[in-house]
Amino acid sequence: MSISSQLNQDLGQLIICITGRFDYSLHRDFRACYENISVEGVQLILDLSAADYMDSSALGMMLLLKEHAEKSQALALTIRKPSPAILKILEIANFDKLLKIEN
Repeated sequence: MSISSQLNQDLGQLIICITGRFDYSLHRDFRACYENISVEGVQLILDLSAADYMDSSALGMMLLLKEHAEKSQALALTIRKPSPAILKILEIANFDKLLKIEN
């Protein structure tokens, strides 16, 4: 499991990529990806295309990211390419109604 982030100022995007398990063990690294970066006017993208597992703490971390995006006046928060299993978790938790999800 790992996490990486890339800020592309030209495109106005901060992309956070999760590989493997998205669980509580990533919480510090996840927050570090966005907390000390100005995201005003930036599109936040959480790329889950390489994630193969998600637990309830990951849902909580996503809510914290959404809250940060709103407070910091980010343009949008998009969840990118979740696997079918992760998409099902997001739908059961009604995250498809809270966040934009790109397949």
